[in-house]
Amino acid sequence: MAVKSVVRYVRVSPRKARLVIDMIRGRYAEEALDILRHTPKAVAKTIERIVTVGVANAENNDELDIDTLYIKEAYVDQGPTMKRFRPRAMGRATKIRKRTSHITVILDEKP
Repeated sequence: MAVKSVVRYVRVSPRKARLVIDMIRGRYAEEALDILRHTPKAVAKTIERIVTVGVANAENNDELDIDTLYIKEAYVDQGPTMKRFRPRAMGRATKIRKRTSHITVILDEKP
């Protein structure tokens, strides 16, 4: 039985979040948490919380064995982009795109 953990509207670019998600996909949950604790990217702390919540839900709600949990799927989708403008020289303006992400982690037991 798979356990899904989702967080939406995270204020980080999907491109940056995918770099961290790719490191933990397919690994055991404890191993993934160790990797995330020692990753210097800012989004690693958010993903660590997502995995921790997923493990807690699997243990308490579905009574799964946490020693055999692994990350079955992990992906990052693009959320809405906040658009801002920055004034530039000679009366011009340039766009600033503040991107958001939807991060999904699915945990399951290894057979």
